[in-house]
Amino acid sequence: MRIVFPFIAQPHQVAHSLPIALEIARRHPDIAIHIASLTEEQEAYIRRLADLYPDSRVTYERLTLPGPLQRQLTRRGPSVLTKIAALLFNKNYFKTFQAIVVPERTSLYLRRLGVRGPRLIWTRHGAGDRAIGFARDVRHFDFILMAGRKLENRLLAEGTLQPGHYVIGVYAKFDLVRLMHRNAPPLFGNGRPTVLYNPHFNRRLTSWYKSGTQILDYFANQDRYNLVFAPHYRLFDADRDEAARIQRAYEGIPHMLIDPGSPRSVDMTYTMGADFYLGDVSSQVAEFLIKPRPCLFLDAHGTKWQDNPDYLFWSLGPVIDTVAGLGEALEGAIAGHPDFLDRQKTYIRETFGLADDGPTAPIGADAIVEFLRKAHS
Repeated sequence: MRIVFPFIAQPHQVAHSLPIALEIARRHPDIAIHIASLTEEQEAYIRRLADLYPDSRVTYERLTLPGPLQRQLTRRGPSVLTKIAALLFNKNYFKTFQAIVVPERTSLYLRRLGVRGPRLIWTRHGAGDRAIGFARDVRHFDFILMAGRKLENRLLAEGTLQPGHYVIGVYAKFDLVRLMHRNAPPLFGNGRPTVLYNPHFNRRLTSWYKSGTQILDYFANQDRYNLVFAPHYRLFDADRDEAARIQRAYEGIPHMLIDPGSPRSVDMTYTMGADFYLGDVSSQVAEFLIKPRPCLFLDAHGTKWQDNPDYLFWSLGPVIDTVAGLGEALEGAIAGHPDFLDRQKTYIRETFGLADDGPTAPIGADAIVEFLRKAHS
């Protein structure tokens, strides 16, 4: 049996499926695992992570992309065009496998391209509440891996899950994080509490375009907190010049760390190391709350969020619609955190459903293999 794990999108998705590939290779050596990437840089990043699994044997391959699109990808990062092109120009390659395991939904386009034989398996990426994670098209996957009951119940309500075609209790990214950050030093050495500002990239949802500069200026000119500005990877994915400008504007301020898109911005370095979460709709808040801590949410769009399941996470801390009194709001969120503690614990239990701190990628690996063996028996 041959299984391919292609990576055609941004690097923040890699950790959600790579550990599953490596666990299949380790636990089921009779199965050939192929890891396919689009660029030399991407493959190098994947290989560095795979070094954490030294006894897993996999084959690395490079997907084909025409020269102009390859240059666009290198210059501006993955786009809808480059992702679909990667599927189109490699469809015959994909046909040679019994299964294709992906963290994104774009790969469903393979069905339109006539790739019918391989089973399409979705590992998801992230565990947030936004509707995009529960889109109707996920019913076209043959098998789905997910974290906790919250996700299962919502997908069942949408009619997108079939018994025997999914498994819960899997959030493979945490496996990598535990291996990478066992002895991580503090983000700053000054003893101040550290705030992580993590705005989303979507203009209709993010706080960045309305309030981002004000927030950075506030932290630059105070001496109570450290700040890590690490937005969703896609915020500056197509405008690295703007990211560099922001870094220059705040360089030399010792209590601020600006990271617009390094590997550390997607491997939970900051969600593990910060003391306080400041953001809008990024699902990284769920990863942050694995250890309950104060949160403050920014509503930059006059959202009717109460009782909306897409904004369930906004019940885990205060929500403000202006940053004019940001200092007071931060202090209030810290003082009021006990009022949200039980809610945060319940949210994490329902979101991830993890019984202990052990790895979950093996659960996903074995479930995929069992499903495929039944399907091909």
